[in-house]
Amino acid sequence: MTPKIALFASGSGSNVENIVRYFAGKKTVEFPLILSNKQDAFVHERAKMLGVPSVTFSRDEFADGRKIVSLLDKYEVDFIVLAGFLLKVSLPILEAYPNKIINIHPALLPKFGGKGMYGHHVHQAVVDAGETHSGITIHYVNEQYDEGSIIFQATCEVSVGDTPDMVADKVHALEYRYFPEVIEKLAIGVL
Repeated sequence: MTPKIALFASGSGSNVENIVRYFAGKKTVEFPLILSNKQDAFVHERAKMLGVPSVTFSRDEFADGRKIVSLLDKYEVDFIVLAGFLLKVSLPILEAYPNKIINIHPALLPKFGGKGMYGHHVHQAVVDAGETHSGITIHYVNEQYDEGSIIFQATCEVSVGDTPDMVADKVHALEYRYFPEVIEKLAIGVL
């Protein structure tokens, strides 16, 4: 049976699109649903272009979790992938999907993780700290921001004079290259 993965995003959904396109024509996973906490997030437009249904939920619905879990059950979702999703996952959802929720973080955890550490904030912190490397961390999701077990990391150089935007470009390249591959390996049970 082909694993079904729900994708969660809060913003433009570029990682979501990259993931869905990576699997186009493959039979290794299915994407029955894209979910977002923002009605006006561009990920909904991407979902339409990709032919995948998308749903918006409220912060309260997500915190309560029951409606989300019911929706995921309806679509027979096996795994959840957070791809640019900014809310802390509620306990009911974590309990319904133990070790079945993964996230990507745009830095090498445990550095530069936690509440408020996303997007430009992370890259600015990396540059401000004078780091010589950054990268991505793909990890399981638990009750705390960015503290779940690490599945995979990839690094890039941070050169003297790099701006946060330059670091972001390097990190995005790693995300687009590795995130779909790791999802596939997890879904088929080889990682």
